Amino acid sequence: MTTAGQVTAFAGVIALAAVSPGPDFAVVVRRSMVAGRRHGVVAGLGVATGVFVWSIAAAMGVAAILQASAVAFTVVKLAGAAYLLWLGVTALLAARRDGPAPELVAGRDTGARLRISYRDGVLCNVFNPKCGVFFMAVLPQFVPIDGRPADVLLLSTVAVVVTVTWFTVVATLVAALRRVLARPRIRRALDAATGAVMVALGLRLAATSA
Repeated sequence: MTTAGQVTAFAGVIALAAVSPGPDFAVVVRRSMVAGRRHGVVAGLGVATGVFVWSIAAAMGVAAILQASAVAFTVVKLAGAAYLLWLGVTALLAARRDGPAPELVAGRDTGARLRISYRDGVLCNVFNPKCGVFFMAVLPQFVPIDGRPADVLLLSTVAVVVTVTWFTVVATLVAALRRVLARPRIRRALDAATGAVMVALGLRLAATSA
């Protein structure tokens, strides 16, 4: 049975991974910046969904395929790289035309537009094979040898809670600065910066070795 100490240590590891700048962080920041806190939080929920998927996949051994099969790793990483490049190019085009993409305009919190933010969070995380490798390396360190499905579910839930908490904080802080960030010159600069970061992350992911 997983102990309280193991749960606390696992939460700390997940927190360190969550706060590290990466594709997930870039997506949540952009959604919060151009569409508001709600969209940022929903994107964070999407990322957390991906985290849950990877943790369960690691427990079931599915994620091990990424370590054992260069082909599987390459397929997932290229899909993720392509998606990040698409997000980056979209941001760069928004900077060029002096405005965010229509589906991200603030004040339009329809279900369809919120689903776009959620989708981007999910796909950004699920299409990053390094997340699968991370959970394959970390999860076994905290699951007891005689661990039950309940232990895996507990740790997966902890990972989700930590991820959602962090990205809610990020979305709240970015949204609080939207009055300043909404100024045309600053918005264009931030769109260009986040677009460039996403393109760079996409290219870096594409170059990652199994």
